[in-house]
Amino acid sequence: MRARDLGLACGALPPGLRNTIADVPGVLVGHCTRSEGAVQTGVTAILPHDGDLFQTKPLAAACITNGFGKSVGLVQLGELGTLETPILLTNTFAVGACSGALIRRAIAADPEIGRRTATVNPVVLECNDGYLNDIQAMAVTEADALAAIDAAAETFALGAVGAGTGMSCFGFKGGIGSASRRLRLDGATYHLGVLVLANFGRAGDLRLPDGRRVDPESGVMEEQGSCIVVIGTDIPVECRQLERVARRAGVGLAWCGSFWGNGSGDIAVAFTTAGPVAQEPDADFQERRVLVEGRIDRLFQAAAEATQEAVLDALAGAETTAGRNGHVRVGLAEVLGRS
Repeated sequence: MRARDLGLACGALPPGLRNTIADVPGVLVGHCTRSEGAVQTGVTAILPHDGDLFQTKPLAAACITNGFGKSVGLVQLGELGTLETPILLTNTFAVGACSGALIRRAIAADPEIGRRTATVNPVVLECNDGYLNDIQAMAVTEADALAAIDAAAETFALGAVGAGTGMSCFGFKGGIGSASRRLRLDGATYHLGVLVLANFGRAGDLRLPDGRRVDPESGVMEEQGSCIVVIGTDIPVECRQLERVARRAGVGLAWCGSFWGNGSGDIAVAFTTAGPVAQEPDADFQERRVLVEGRIDRLFQAAAEATQEAVLDALAGAETTAGRNGHVRVGLAEVLGRS
């Protein structure tokens, strides 16, 4: 079930063919899902390309709207402006396992990492799925992280899968959502895609595109979740511009009804597949095409629209789920079907 299947299309820009982040050529997504009674969790992997990311690094940037989070890799990402590993999404207590998996995988591909060359910077982002998942079980393993990477493809599941298995959003079942927008620049077609791990929002605050507010009747709950937004594009931009684009993900979250509460970790990472950086360049300078700053509003709009729709997509695709201690999160599609 997609957001558009429920009549929840939003925005004015056209979507890409799949209406996912994989509309950006070369981008792949994979999941490993752990759904076993009280264990409701997993890992989602986003690959900017299927080659050696340590050797061919995409430009990237991050925007931390509210920093209540335990992510790994954002300091170096902000300093150097490149990705060196796939981006992994998981639960809060699985960040260490996922980081270890990324490091071991990188060393296996490039044995000189940490010896002749620099160490590798794993990027792992998290949300707390502890309402549905027994997070203290620390069920996610390095093998799960590698399985998510190995499963990466252009077509991938949405909703309560991978890292989204145990997540909640606005009191409903949350999870993984994705959307894209198609842009024309200088006569050529480009894409900007978004993938979200939606685990945020106070019950009763969800705003649908037509203005409706939908209450899951789950009682009062504080805004103490998180939302991770991953933005990919094939438009040639520089790191500073990527940070500006990442910041606009917050607009999409606000359109859904979020106010970024005290306990919510709201982080966006943006990357471009255009103009990657070589680990061992053969020259002192690199020529680069860069978007004219006066044209960047199109990317801002695309990021805001696609983020909003990706959140709605996560809600639409996530079915009612039971987990730890009999806790239940109802799916939005089920509630809309009853109304």
